[in-house]
Amino acid sequence: MAKNHEHTPRVVVGVDGSDHSRAALEWAAAEAVRRGAVLRIVHSLGMPLVVSAYGGPTRFQPTDEISGQATSVLTEARKHAVEQQPDAETETVTAMEEASLALIRQSRPHDLIVLGTRGLGSIAALFVGSVSVRVAAQAPCPVVVVPHEGNGHPATTSLDRVVVGVDSSYNARRALGLAVDMTAENEGDLVVVNSWEVPYPYDPVAMTAAGFQPQENVFEKQSEELVSELLSDVLEDRDDVNIEVRAVRTQSNPVDAVLRAAEDADAIVVGSRGRGTVRGLLLGSVSQGILHRSRVPVIVLPKHGDEDED
Repeated sequence: MAKNHEHTPRVVVGVDGSDHSRAALEWAAAEAVRRGAVLRIVHSLGMPLVVSAYGGPTRFQPTDEISGQATSVLTEARKHAVEQQPDAETETVTAMEEASLALIRQSRPHDLIVLGTRGLGSIAALFVGSVSVRVAAQAPCPVVVVPHEGNGHPATTSLDRVVVGVDSSYNARRALGLAVDMTAENEGDLVVVNSWEVPYPYDPVAMTAAGFQPQENVFEKQSEELVSELLSDVLEDRDDVNIEVRAVRTQSNPVDAVLRAAEDADAIVVGSRGRGTVRGLLLGSVSQGILHRSRVPVIVLPKHGDEDED
């Protein structure tokens, strides 16, 4: 089968008129301008499927009232996006599917999906763990989950300071690469966080007195080597990147370490282990913990979310 024409990357944002989606829209509009990308604004109707004995499943078609409401939501969203970012190039889409499926289907590997922490579907009480987590785990591209400050605005729309958590996994290397690229958009500062927790199945004072090196020192050295190798590996292929990089190495729970480093940051980047259709709701404890507690946008890189589809 012949390949499709080259796909122009887009920033895809889900809206439903809520404060949560307004915050996501503002962040997405700013990012689209930074990238010089089209802002695709998607509103999901979540029309139910009907299964016929004589054919495959089809979706209920929306009534004129429902279609009119969708048009109103999209018109207002486009207007607000352009008010916030006059240089934004926008397009709108009304999707029949539920929110998570709509956003996934409207995106491609080199796009960026942006959504709020809740309120992206017909059920007002959706929360991190449903739509946001499903999209973040299964999307073909990076996903940004944007919390709001209680007034429909994100805490920030800039990328002057980005924090990324790393460990020795392949996903961490991918997340670091994404963090470098996003920081480079604004020639900002990148903070690379590596943390560890030291188990004590022995008496550390007695072991040190006996001549053994304290485990804190061992982990500190391993952390320094790990961060250095990761940065060298990722930056080797990015000679034109102009960013400031700082490493934070600490003995701490990884969620706490990343959130502490991000107290004055603009965004956090994390990797996801993204599983299949059933287990795809699992992001991993670190990603989930950061999504639940972060006050700044969290950029999640799903499994293979930075790679082309076969």
